[in-house]
Amino acid sequence: MSHVIYPTTNFKATEQLKIERGDGVYVYDNRGNRYLEGMAGLWCTALGYGNEEVIETATDQMRKLTFSHMFGGKTHQPGIDLAEKMSELLPMDNAALFFGTSGSDANDTQIKLLRYYFDAIGKPEKYKIIARERSYHGVSVAAASLTGLPVNQKHFHLPIEALGILRTDHPHYYRGKLEDESEGEFVERIIDNLVELIEREGADSIAAFIAEPITGASGVIVPPPGYYEKLREVLEHHDILLWADEVITGFGRTGNDFGVTTMGMGRPDMMTLAKQLSSAYVPISAAAIRGDMYEAMAEQSAACGVFGHGYTYSGHPLGCAVALKVIEIFQRDNLFERAAQQGEYLQQQLATFADHPLVGEVRGRGLIGALELVADKTTGKPFADGSVGAKAQQFCQDNGLILRTVAGSSLAFCPPLIISREQIDEMIDKTRRALDLTLDFCQREQRLK
Repeated sequence: MSHVIYPTTNFKATEQLKIERGDGVYVYDNRGNRYLEGMAGLWCTALGYGNEEVIETATDQMRKLTFSHMFGGKTHQPGIDLAEKMSELLPMDNAALFFGTSGSDANDTQIKLLRYYFDAIGKPEKYKIIARERSYHGVSVAAASLTGLPVNQKHFHLPIEALGILRTDHPHYYRGKLEDESEGEFVERIIDNLVELIEREGADSIAAFIAEPITGASGVIVPPPGYYEKLREVLEHHDILLWADEVITGFGRTGNDFGVTTMGMGRPDMMTLAKQLSSAYVPISAAAIRGDMYEAMAEQSAACGVFGHGYTYSGHPLGCAVALKVIEIFQRDNLFERAAQQGEYLQQQLATFADHPLVGEVRGRGLIGALELVADKTTGKPFADGSVGAKAQQFCQDNGLILRTVAGSSLAFCPPLIISREQIDEMIDKTRRALDLTLDFCQREQRLK
């Protein structure tokens, strides 16, 4: 065993697969085995592996300026250019951007920006944040407090109440519906619950509502039609900001520029971005807020003497240069439109699993999806633990396909945006073999009800 403390890993089950190189949508282990990377790494390698344009850009930037910080009035052109480009792209009003290195630190930053902003406009009591059950917003102390997954909170003793984090219903109809409840009735009920929460806490104390347009780690939950329209009405009525966590759904993943476009969420007040921003070639993240929010904060920072928040690597010139090149490739090669076309085909192919004895629900949009595995297809009864999902994931890997089990027993799909139709067919064929092997396992072990 090495001396590494591994992230999101069972410490007694480390170093099972050693990846040595990647090429396009494939990665290779240290034994020469090839795997189709069906998860784009961790929802992030939009351009696949080994894109020479991006590598050349990174190399040129390293030769020109390896590092420069952005503290105390210093700046550099890649950072300025990236902020301008993203402000043009984002469906926000005159977006201002703060750069970091991960989705977690970007969400941490957003919490601080919220508090700074409301303090600047004379409403310091307006600091609470509504987050949903089964959400994922990162793993730093503050971001993990926003996250609504027990595994990311157990044993960490997070300051959820101290941070003013409130929790509301997840919008997953398949798992959240009451008996004989229609999708419309489900939406009405959970929106009513949200209104009750706001009235109980007091809208004057609530700053924002954070939402992934489509979730990732919680199982690729796609909210029912009408959910976001009703949510937006409630937030606007109560003067609560809409904060879109686009770390996974941003930059073409759902078949549009951003997840808020796909899901009809309107123009958010805040957006968090990372992952596909650089196709994961270099760590970079962005916390975006409305321009008027920044202007209010600018006055306060001037009075204070400094905006007392920033990381050494905020706006690292390498990350900014790479992100600019990645966005250029997205636009030049029409990759969002291509993702929509390939995504439609992927969703059609995933739908063919609906009749599989293990599959309770098929869901997704664009090039992100999930198959939820269940112990009883008729009732939707879940497996007691995640062991069946882990088995399915292992069978996929044994067949040369990397997928990820999320939310217990849901197989997630999130291939690079450059994936071809033939490679989607390969991914589906390998998944089908893995599911049949998983079914045999469940029957032998009497796991089905």
